[in-house]
Amino acid sequence: MKDIISKMLRQYEAGSVSRRDFVEGLAALAFTTSAASGAESTFKGVGLNHIAIRVTDIPRSRDFYRKHLGLPVLHEAEDNCFLGLGKNFLTLFKNQTPGLDHYCIAIDDFNADSVMQTLNRERLKPHRPAGSDRVYFPDPDGIEVQLSSMDHHA
Repeated sequence: MKDIISKMLRQYEAGSVSRRDFVEGLAALAFTTSAASGAESTFKGVGLNHIAIRVTDIPRSRDFYRKHLGLPVLHEAEDNCFLGLGKNFLTLFKNQTPGLDHYCIAIDDFNADSVMQTLNRERLKPHRPAGSDRVYFPDPDGIEVQLSSMDHHA
């Protein structure tokens, strides 16, 4: 984007583009960028908050991620372990079927009640554990998606 604007400005300064064409080009660029940025999306994803995986042996998996990726333990219990990953985290859940449990996308202006209403309106079959601000819904392949605020933590 910066390169495009710089090129347009150089053309204007060199006199090969009129002031009117320069302004129209900037307006068109702004409109195109706005349309391409997902202006009509249901929510605005602003970051990956965490990934949760199912593992058969919590201590073994914890040790693996600590040894090979240097992830510190944030919280640990018998059936789960939360490992630090920068501003995010990786959650290990004990389960006999290993694999992806869910991933969590942080969105702008997260409010669990509002998110539930919007997802229901979109017919995305959301669910929310009683008494929590955690909101989940399946993607088209049935993979569990969680939505949260940027500051959601373990």
